[in-house]
Amino acid sequence: MPSQATRLDEDHTDKDLEREALLSSEERALPTLENPSHLNSRTRPRRFGFAHLFLAFTAGSLACLLGQYAACGGLCFSKSDPSSSLSVNANLAPPWVGSTEVHPFPPSKPTNADPSLFPSRVGYAGATPTGAEPALVATAPAYPINKGTPNLITPGHFASSTQDTTSSKFNLFRSWGNLSPWYSVDKTSFGLDTSPEAPESCAITGLHLLHRHGARYPTAWASYGGPANFSGRLHDAAANWEASGDLAFMNEWTYKLGEEILTPFGRQQLYDLGVATRIKYGFLLNNFTELNSIPVFRTESQDRMLASAMNFALGFFGWPLTGQYQQSITIESPGFNNTLAPYETCPNTNDRSKSDRGTYYVKQWTSVYLKDAQARLQPQIKGYDLSIEDTFTMQQMCAYETVALGYSKFCSVFTEDEWNGFDYALDLSFWYNSAFGSPVGRVQGIGYVQELVARLTHTPIQTHNSSTNGTLDDNQTTFPLNHSLYVDATHEVVVLNILTALNLTSLSADGPLPSDHIPKNRKFRSSQLAPFATNVHFQLLDCSSLDGPQMRVIVNDGVVPLTGLGECPEQEDGMCPVDVFVKGLKEIIRETDWEWGCHGDWTVPAGNEWETTVGYPPKRE
Repeated sequence: MPSQATRLDEDHTDKDLEREALLSSEERALPTLENPSHLNSRTRPRRFGFAHLFLAFTAGSLACLLGQYAACGGLCFSKSDPSSSLSVNANLAPPWVGSTEVHPFPPSKPTNADPSLFPSRVGYAGATPTGAEPALVATAPAYPINKGTPNLITPGHFASSTQDTTSSKFNLFRSWGNLSPWYSVDKTSFGLDTSPEAPESCAITGLHLLHRHGARYPTAWASYGGPANFSGRLHDAAANWEASGDLAFMNEWTYKLGEEILTPFGRQQLYDLGVATRIKYGFLLNNFTELNSIPVFRTESQDRMLASAMNFALGFFGWPLTGQYQQSITIESPGFNNTLAPYETCPNTNDRSKSDRGTYYVKQWTSVYLKDAQARLQPQIKGYDLSIEDTFTMQQMCAYETVALGYSKFCSVFTEDEWNGFDYALDLSFWYNSAFGSPVGRVQGIGYVQELVARLTHTPIQTHNSSTNGTLDDNQTTFPLNHSLYVDATHEVVVLNILTALNLTSLSADGPLPSDHIPKNRKFRSSQLAPFATNVHFQLLDCSSLDGPQMRVIVNDGVVPLTGLGECPEQEDGMCPVDVFVKGLKEIIRETDWEWGCHGDWTVPAGNEWETTVGYPPKRE
């Protein structure tokens, strides 16, 4: 690969960045609604008499009503129409992708905006001496637990079913796969009985933090499910259906979700993660003072990625950010080499026949676990043919509305067993699309592995033959190699790509995942590995009881065994000597063929015959 970022052909398929069961495989032109704030812009008004204004107002109102009636065919004003709070041209369907209730903020030209009267600094700050940096992971007798859901509300009850096995351990927020808010997993979740704080006789010397963006609105398109698609179908049939029973709320329900960007809760997640990271690892900043330098954090150009990174920084550094760190913003777009968005230069990722195995398995599984739910709910929405996919999308609606609006009535429509089924459906999607069951899982994670080796060995990348960007990575100002703290923001699919490339066999032992039942005690759970704001700590330590510096991998506060990586030993705290760890990474790099994985002419066996557990395509003949 050339050191400069290269362009793919112009007909390169521009896939959405999130590969959950909501990912579409091809670029489509989205219908857009004009930003209402643009409608408020005004030119300098002329003066008219009262009669002129009254006649103009009356004529305009009548024209507006007639236009709405013509556009909607009368449906916009139906009692049953879920979009009655905002009329939308029916020509936008199918699918209709806009929120039916829009609250644009801020106004384009607020009348009271006068920055000169509201300076951000006025002096008179008072005393400002700082204190010592916190070092909770090194000094505290216990480790703080993140429960993950401040300001969100769950329903007081769930639908009843004779097949339900109610468990006191059931937690709805942890049953949404990658749509779950991140939380501290049980310390034994990945097979070790140890905690993230420094083990006895050890001192933490460095941290490489990889995290996902915070909770967001749904992505624009979906190959299966998708709240906007479901809302569009309801909108099209608005005059024909009426709900009752558990679904009676839908008669007055409106679709309030936006697209792609962070929700308020998502902003809070990253701010809180920044605060928590400073409390745990703030002492690492002392190294920067000694070097007379500041940290360089990385994110991507997508809105939710940049917003996540900035909220993290505000939590970690506090306001103002100026002079405390450098924010590297890599371009996320087809043709730009980017280890945090590797799919943009991997054409086989955008070939559904090669990469989208997840949807096949999700469809199989939803027909099993949602069969009874569909039969139960269909009589409660007369005049609308409720499909298995619609039923699945109602569960998605619960998750998305909760992280966007704080609460969703869709949540109480399903049983605990059905929520466990939903959680597993998303596991299937990610296992086969992004992780150990994906033919392009490892190859997409290998670029970040190359960068990790460069940072650990303080040596520039020798050959740019994957998604690495030589323009940035070969410049130690934009990609430093001597820091004790690194923070990289990416998507959950890339987090799973990287965990797959690390060959963490404790997470892949369940595979291949079946699509007709849920395996008992499974280790691969997308709610634990790839939730909103998921974070992976590559933790460096010096231990008086062990030879040489050590490495640990910690996912959402759960330590992961490294025994699948080269010659890393079984160790009670999950540690592996850094030189052994790096040797294992270099071996994986040598064995991973980016050209074959991303550009090779290979095929994946049809149906359930595809059984990889290492995230790699069929070998070259």
